[in-house]
Amino acid sequence: MLNTLRRIKTSSFSTLLLAFPLLLLVAACSSGTTETLPTAESNPTSLQPDDLGSIPTVTAEQEASPQSEASATPELIAAPSIPDPDQYSWIEVGRGFSQPLLVTNAGDGSGRLFVVGQEGLIWVIENGQVLSNPFLDIRAQVGRSGNEQGLLGLAFHPNYAEDGRFFVNYTDLNGDTVIASFRASGDANIAEAGSQTILFQAEQPYANHNGGHLEFGPDGYLYFGLGDGGSQGDPNNNAQSSNSPLGKLLRIDVDNGSPYAIPPDNLYANGGGLPEIWAYGLRNPWRFSFDTLTGDLYIGDVGQNVWEEINFLSAGSASGLNFGWNYFEGSHSYAGNPPAGFDSVQPVIEYDHGSGRCSVTGGNVYRGAELPAWNGVYVYADYCSGEVFGLVQDADGVWQSEHLYSLDALITSFGLDEQGEIYLLSRSGSLFKLVAQ
Repeated sequence: MLNTLRRIKTSSFSTLLLAFPLLLLVAACSSGTTETLPTAESNPTSLQPDDLGSIPTVTAEQEASPQSEASATPELIAAPSIPDPDQYSWIEVGRGFSQPLLVTNAGDGSGRLFVVGQEGLIWVIENGQVLSNPFLDIRAQVGRSGNEQGLLGLAFHPNYAEDGRFFVNYTDLNGDTVIASFRASGDANIAEAGSQTILFQAEQPYANHNGGHLEFGPDGYLYFGLGDGGSQGDPNNNAQSSNSPLGKLLRIDVDNGSPYAIPPDNLYANGGGLPEIWAYGLRNPWRFSFDTLTGDLYIGDVGQNVWEEINFLSAGSASGLNFGWNYFEGSHSYAGNPPAGFDSVQPVIEYDHGSGRCSVTGGNVYRGAELPAWNGVYVYADYCSGEVFGLVQDADGVWQSEHLYSLDALITSFGLDEQGEIYLLSRSGSLFKLVAQ
């Protein structure tokens, strides 16, 4: 056995020990100021399921979290199970991207994929071909003084076909976070470069832990995640501060206000803190996603020294939930003593560092039609080890996670196409799709 993976009772700090491990990812490998994204890797060649086995199932009862009960799986949706990985493989469907960090779709019926490059480029894949001209080129305004900086996120308006706006998260030439919108042009495959509207800016005290993901929720609001500001251990206590956007999941209404409105049920919508804050206590959320069927939220939060974690909130969860950093790393005490009455959301799984693991890459729930056995499975990975995992919550509310593949790749991101099929990106510039053998 390599080390341990813990599955947490979300209603308490007690844990159930398992006998196999995992780990976590990119926008901040967990050792602090030395965290970097490797800039080279061997060409991915070994893309079949390995023979290392899977994480054993829990051998003791585990109660479901209040959040899980609040969003009980719809009656017509069967509880998912982990499929046999030997029946499937990851095949390369694109290559040659420079430092790709995200793959997504526009939801406009075009069937296109969009690949985000850290240096400030967005490419279009149409009918299986990478188009020669980039969709967007903002390299001149993207800062890269730190290895975790750059163009980090992309989200299309839910009604992009009519609205025409898409939103990006990048670090500017000063190293600070910018959330901005752009518009489509008359050419569907080239954005209007001069259409930028800056919505939100946040000063970054250090060059790491920028977070960077943004995504529209089922409520139509734009969510974006920021890390704790960097260095090591959150020295400025940003994640627990009501006056800092850092270490938070923020939420805004881009369809009202100028340049946006505050959703009325945000934590501090009526004062007492930054009105954009929706949830807090995060160290460095590297990819979060909403289940496209249920609306449930999954967050991969990169750990500090030992523990990596996946957090879960059921659809409709209230604002103001606290994920515990930096009082806790995962479910484990890290720094200081929390105040009386402190309550935090426990990770549904956590895993320690070891065997080449370093940092979580949060993923997506599969909802495609090509691989029905994968329906409802949340797929995520470890950036350094190239291991891919599947996570499900069974009918008894128990979270099960299994190690499915070991790829010769530094895995930076997952993403879905319009049909719900799942892809992953490697740091070396390759795009892979999960297919049946």
